[in-house]
Amino acid sequence: MSAAKDSPGVHSKNKYLLFVGTYTQKESKGIYAYRFDAASSELTPLGVAAETVNPSFLAIDPTHHFLYAVNEVQKYKGADSGAVSAFAINRETGKLSLLNEVASRGADPCYIALDKTGKYVLVANYTGGNVAVFPIHADGRLGESSAVLQDIGTLGPVKERQEAPHSHWIEASAHNRFVYVSDLGLDRVLIYRFDATNGTLTKGEAGAAKSGSPDSGSHNASDFFSATLAPGTGPRHAAFSGNGNFMYVLGELDSTVTVFANEAREKFRSVQRISALPAGFSGHNDAAEIAIHPNGKYLYASNRGHDSIALFSIDGHTGTLTLVDHFPTQGKAPRNFEIDATGKFLFVANQDTNNIVVFRIDPNSGRLTPTGQTLHVPSPVCLKFVAAE
Repeated sequence: MSAAKDSPGVHSKNKYLLFVGTYTQKESKGIYAYRFDAASSELTPLGVAAETVNPSFLAIDPTHHFLYAVNEVQKYKGADSGAVSAFAINRETGKLSLLNEVASRGADPCYIALDKTGKYVLVANYTGGNVAVFPIHADGRLGESSAVLQDIGTLGPVKERQEAPHSHWIEASAHNRFVYVSDLGLDRVLIYRFDATNGTLTKGEAGAAKSGSPDSGSHNASDFFSATLAPGTGPRHAAFSGNGNFMYVLGELDSTVTVFANEAREKFRSVQRISALPAGFSGHNDAAEIAIHPNGKYLYASNRGHDSIALFSIDGHTGTLTLVDHFPTQGKAPRNFEIDATGKFLFVANQDTNNIVVFRIDPNSGRLTPTGQTLHVPSPVCLKFVAAE
């Protein structure tokens, strides 16, 4: 994240707003805001930034003027759909002003991102098993969807969770020519062609890389660019190395990280599959989030059940991981976590204990130490920083 560099002036470059997306079935009212001074690590609560239903995932536009949130519901205006809300950010007060909302075109939208131009919002609809693209108008408002694409493929073996396609994560490639979609139900990261001139998605030519082998050589009509994971992995989120050569896919269902090498023309080859849990752990666990430190040396993953952050070191040449340690999150069901722009702090949202715990990152080892700071937020799910210019 380059927010620190984008902020003018010496005095403001370490000052941020922290927005927290939540589930609102219990006490939460919507999106909450904090001030964060990275120089002093001081946090100041700003209260409810916007009241909105189940804003479970957030995205910030490149200008830092607008925030976009999914509204993770199954019905919207009578249709089998969630919603997507657009807000203007007041960086002085931390308040969000609703610009508009549109149907997400599928039930339970659970992830949102912007393309590299900042002109389109990308949404993964979990229960809908599809993805959608929405143009952003000059005033930050969302237009109606410019593309909706249904995920298709062979379902995974975990019957209670892989009974249908379940889009769980979506991001544009570095060059903005493709969109990656992790589908928990299909055990695949699907790769769609993206046309940024008109916001459309299309399925690429046949060529699916299998986990453990480069290219199977046999394809059916549903095969297109993708990275296929071991059966029952349940891919949830993914992260990319800074040079784009490696993709790290977090398996929610089997609590693993699969490392893929990007070999050209979006052909991904699995080079490693490693557990995010300590040896001997036998309890139930659902892995939730994955992120690479800005220095590119460390990868982190959150475990719901073991209630920890797993730390891996990254081999810069091979892209492979070595498990270093686990750090208790001081709460239950850690969902999303976020590393601040300075790379010095890691914030963990513990959904079931209504708290966000702040850790200091050792720059030489990647290890986490609690700062003692805990924020109390009802059902926190997603964290996003914005430079407070």
